[in-house]
Amino acid sequence: MADIMMCEPFELYNLLNQCSRVSRLAEINYLCLTDARETQDYRTSHIITAKNVKMDSEGTFLLPVAVEVDSMQHVVVYDSNTSCLQEKGRAVECAQALAEVSLCPVHIVRGGFQRFSALYPFLRTEKIIYTVTELENLKMYPVEIMAGLLYMGNEKQGSDSSILKDLKISAIISITQSDVLESRPTKENQTVLNIPVADSVASDLYSSFEMICSLIDSHINMGSRVLIVSRQGRSRCSAVTIAFLMHHLKYTLKEAWTYTLKCKPDMRPNMGFLQQLSDWELNTMGTKVTDISEPHF
Repeated sequence: MADIMMCEPFELYNLLNQCSRVSRLAEINYLCLTDARETQDYRTSHIITAKNVKMDSEGTFLLPVAVEVDSMQHVVVYDSNTSCLQEKGRAVECAQALAEVSLCPVHIVRGGFQRFSALYPFLRTEKIIYTVTELENLKMYPVEIMAGLLYMGNEKQGSDSSILKDLKISAIISITQSDVLESRPTKENQTVLNIPVADSVASDLYSSFEMICSLIDSHINMGSRVLIVSRQGRSRCSAVTIAFLMHHLKYTLKEAWTYTLKCKPDMRPNMGFLQQLSDWELNTMGTKVTDISEPHF
């Protein structure tokens, strides 16, 4: 039987917004997202791609139809507002049924649909059936690094006014050679800082770390939201994100790397940036704690 554990709303948000070339939600064995609420509530509104689970005549939850739970990489369930495993609500009962067949941990969204939909109203829908093409073309949002404060994405997301509005972004840090986002307030009143650095092992990001961290600090300390972007959202922006976590949360390089990788599994700073992050660890910690030659990197 698989483990059952709680997950925060932002963790589900990040699962819903992973992509390779297209949205990972189009992968048949990526995510089993189960809505354990009453069918009427589900039909009124639910989280995108969620499937409603049925009960038999004895009140026992049935496994989702046409879903091979045992092949899923992620299994997540929610009800209206369950907030801990000790609550004997619909989410916990449904999770127990899923855990009987799942090979990976079953996660219950803390606060359920009420909390998730309050945080991410743009990820609610009435739509029940999707074609593969529709799944592939779902709007992908930047991943959330610090809940309600720090986000990381690609250049296209950084210039999408609907994404910036939905996430209430106040500042954008663009690490790219493009001039799509200039260093100035946008028409939506976001502050934009453009750092013109190429994604090359010879490029210098280290000299900008202190300035970037200071800018992010100034915004999130006021409760404002910051989005860090680079062209593909994998190398430069993740290097800057890791540097900020080391600065702000006093993480080691390995801790910051592991945390960011959990938020965005395909993030990958180039080897030049990795060496600069090792130097930044010396700056922030007073010593180099992390061995960047380890296979983990």
